[in-house]
Amino acid sequence: MGSAPRLKITVVGDGMVGKTCLLYVYTRNEFPKEYVPTVFDNYVGHITVDGQEIEMTLWDTAGQEDYERLRPLSYNNTHCFLVCYSVGSRSSYENVGHKWYPELKHFSSSVPIVLVATKTDLRASGQAVITTQEGKVLKRKIRAVQLVECSALERENMHEVFEEAVRAALKKKQVTKRTCNFL
Repeated sequence: MGSAPRLKITVVGDGMVGKTCLLYVYTRNEFPKEYVPTVFDNYVGHITVDGQEIEMTLWDTAGQEDYERLRPLSYNNTHCFLVCYSVGSRSSYENVGHKWYPELKHFSSSVPIVLVATKTDLRASGQAVITTQEGKVLKRKIRAVQLVECSALERENMHEVFEEAVRAALKKKQVTKRTCNFL
């Protein structure tokens, strides 16, 4: 497996939207029993996407403003960003366009983005305030390559989040390789 391409996937979004739970459930296949502060260790794992074995390095980031100056240090060499908002939080949704997209474009303008709507289990209890249609509008606004809605609690669409990130990263790498030079 040493020849598997390695991709860095960095997760961003407001605090409390479920970034760490997304990574925790995906990597450990269990939901944390208590609030997990953003001290998630970077994780290296393997995923097979479209028949290709990929090694992923997953980076969690702190969404709080206290880390505004340190956070961009983790953006270097990222192949795809997962930009998260909670369907239960209007402010986290709005901050994707007002804060996260501008920050990523400033520091990493050519890196593809997968928009991730978290906590979709809140829809069943009527606690969701963001619709799928609003997610699609935001996807177009920030030029994300994909929108994936998921629930770490219910383990819904967890694998799809990372499959789409890998596809976006690999597609970007192929486009970069195809550039040609004229002599």
